[in-house]
Amino acid sequence: MSDTVIDWQYSITICPELQQKQQGNAASENMAEPAAFFEKGFTNADKCVNISMTDRLSVASAGEKGLSFMRIVKSAEERKNEILDVAEQLFAARGFDNTSTNDIINAIGIARGTLYHHFKSKEEVLDAVIDRITGTLVRQAGAIAADRRVPLLERLTGSIRALNVESRIGEEVMIQVHKPQNALLHQKMQKSLIGGIVPILTGLIEEGCREGVFRTPYPEEAAEMVMIYSNIAFDELAELSPEARKRKIQAFIFHTERIMGAEEGTLQDPILRIFIN
Repeated sequence: MSDTVIDWQYSITICPELQQKQQGNAASENMAEPAAFFEKGFTNADKCVNISMTDRLSVASAGEKGLSFMRIVKSAEERKNEILDVAEQLFAARGFDNTSTNDIINAIGIARGTLYHHFKSKEEVLDAVIDRITGTLVRQAGAIAADRRVPLLERLTGSIRALNVESRIGEEVMIQVHKPQNALLHQKMQKSLIGGIVPILTGLIEEGCREGVFRTPYPEEAAEMVMIYSNIAFDELAELSPEARKRKIQAFIFHTERIMGAEEGTLQDPILRIFIN
């Protein structure tokens, strides 16, 4: 079976007698449920008032209703991204807890079945949003690492800094993943980030070893250890006192230099720039 979801955009024709009587009601109808709309008598018209709707509708049922329609074909990936785009906007504007699946459905103008074809729950939507955000962050880090015009240490710390979530939707996602009930989502996000960034940092550490900046026979393991360390140590950095925050950052610099085999002080300024707001 094809992985294409077919949506039908169609218009309902309302006869002149019904138009005046029902026009005010039409705007308030649930446009995602066409069957209920038809049952109220909005059919068999000679002249029409167009009411654009999008829903899953078979050719047979469309013909039975006397509808005129045009076929809009969207791939499953296009529809999925459309849902995620709208969900991100709603989560950012209203918060995850205050956004319902109905809000997402109504904002896009699709049927409930279309949403559930891709996502079984609002939590699955959030999970996919997290995947998109982490994917974007890792791509940004990769682009920074690949720019050889920039000095090595700046690319190294710039790649790590690129993982900071700074968008409104990103902030909302971080609020959600830090809730106790979302511990698995938090773990998934960390695993996704670490899995994406470790190969990037490994390449930079290997480059540093060739240049004599780092000295480690285990560049991949060094990258992995640094990322796991930073994710755990700085996960709730903002909640620390200024003194505790300063100590934790200095400890991170101290241990990172030793993990990578760098001379003392090599990473002092580059790493401090990561924490500058």
